[in-house]
Amino acid sequence: MTNIRFNDLSSLSTYLPSRRSGRPRNMIAPGPSDAQIEEIVSTAMRTPDHGKLAPWRIVSVAPDQRDLLGEGFKNAYLREKPAAGRLELEGLETMAHEAPALLVLLLSPVESTKIPLWEQQLSCGAFAMNILHAAHAMGFVGGWITGWPAYNDDVRDMFGQSPEKVAGYLYLGTSNIELEERPRPELRNILSQWTPSVAE
Repeated sequence: MTNIRFNDLSSLSTYLPSRRSGRPRNMIAPGPSDAQIEEIVSTAMRTPDHGKLAPWRIVSVAPDQRDLLGEGFKNAYLREKPAAGRLELEGLETMAHEAPALLVLLLSPVESTKIPLWEQQLSCGAFAMNILHAAHAMGFVGGWITGWPAYNDDVRDMFGQSPEKVAGYLYLGTSNIELEERPRPELRNILSQWTPSVAE
């Protein structure tokens, strides 16, 4: 695809094949307001959810809380890796300050239910995707990032508690560069026709 207009909102059929995430480091103001974040999350709640469990939730980190978030990332990292270098810690500090809006997505599985954990995890991923769709529909750009802070229990405990897990960090804002296409898989490697075996 060349000369594509990314996140083309002229219609749903033009948006979906042109959807493109942005890089958090390239996101500047404006970002969504608190009211728009509420609308984004409300829209995303229309995600497929077997059993109506809502096994996901969002924690919004305010702009004036980013320093505290960065300190939390670094302190947790140093507990796990006491000999961490300056560049590692600076990377975590940067991650805490990127983009105008930052949403922490938590998988909040519901135990003692007939719905398998795997289905709840799938729903959480779909919820994240719908966050991006809703943000793009408002004219913003979004990015879904994991990295080390998504897999550390001390970081998780800043936002929730076991058995919850951080499913990722959703950054929202306005891209300060032109979006570019990324490599995509070949359709023939993804789509196939079922060929059932013939019983002998």
